Amino acid sequence: MPDFNINVREEGDIIVMDTDGYLNNVGGEIIANECYVQIDKGKKHFVLNMEKSPVVNSIGVSILIEIIEKLQDVDGSLGYCNLAPIVDKTFNIMGLTKYSTIYTDETEAIKSLS
Repeated sequence: MPDFNINVREEGDIIVMDTDGYLNNVGGEIIANECYVQIDKGKKHFVLNMEKSPVVNSIGVSILIEIIEKLQDVDGSLGYCNLAPIVDKTFNIMGLTKYSTIYTDETEAIKSLS
């Protein structure tokens, strides 16, 4: 059993993924694989609810960048909510917020992306 899990659900046209665990290479690949499956189904807008993922490493960030690049090809978007302060800071420093958005909570994210 991996140390990282996601719960995937649809909120209208938005795919919400509740992450649980350390977002490293394993976690990043789990998220990426699910995003690619959903993109193939025609989904374009994603929210990562990271309330239970207080730590992200550089490999996890690089995989999120790959997802953002794929979403740009389909005019899609990626948002994040419920970030730990250190993760919020990391995403800003590494430039993820230039191409994706951090939201305070899931309600705000879904409203903005709908």
